[in-house]
Amino acid sequence: MSLNRMFLAGLKRFLAWTWLGMKWTLLLLLLWETCIFGQVLWWRTHNPDQTSFMRARAASLQSQRRPPLLPHPWVPYQGIPGSLKQAVVAAEDSHFMTHHGFDWEGIRQAYRRDLKRHRFVAGGSTLTQQLAKNLFLSERRSLWRKGQETLITVMLEATWSKRRILEVYLNTIEWGEGVFGCAAAAQHYFHEPVRDLTPMQSARLASMISRPRFYDVHGNSPRLQDKTDRIENRRNQVAIPD
Repeated sequence: MSLNRMFLAGLKRFLAWTWLGMKWTLLLLLLWETCIFGQVLWWRTHNPDQTSFMRARAASLQSQRRPPLLPHPWVPYQGIPGSLKQAVVAAEDSHFMTHHGFDWEGIRQAYRRDLKRHRFVAGGSTLTQQLAKNLFLSERRSLWRKGQETLITVMLEATWSKRRILEVYLNTIEWGEGVFGCAAAAQHYFHEPVRDLTPMQSARLASMISRPRFYDVHGNSPRLQDKTDRIENRRNQVAIPD
């Protein structure tokens, strides 16, 4: 057999194995996304016990021999004060009720800020995007994770109501070292049930979401107080689900 024929035969075998590998990769990817979609549908009516972020933080605290996650009992949507719902939407996603998972203007503004700073700082993520990340993904930034976050965001917006998205978000978001969910946050910071939060306390909690572990330690930060005041001033300007 000539070298040319040997080369062509080898190339055919390589292309055949490459195509077979691509088909298996696509099949496995489809199965993975189907499993995620099934979990999204289940959580539409069933409350998650833990999220991916909770498990990661629990493992980190355990490896450091630090106290475990605080108890985080579930609070139904109607049991969460309106002031906290408004404050969180005002702080994190003021267009929550009108977008379909992505705030394109917010993304553009975040991109401009990142360009000025020459590094990735601002996220521009909506509540739905944050929830997608918290439920299924990790803190590590990568193109794969961003792609998964985008796909899961579409799944959530297509199958959940805005009310359900906000309810699960408020019950699973990180609010400090080992503190997850609004019930745990209200008890940790104010030693009272979430239903008794005042509007100013709600604004305080909302102002901590961007850097929860930092503000857990630096609760007297002037910047935190400034953020709290701004959120309280614009809290009534945002819409929330009934």
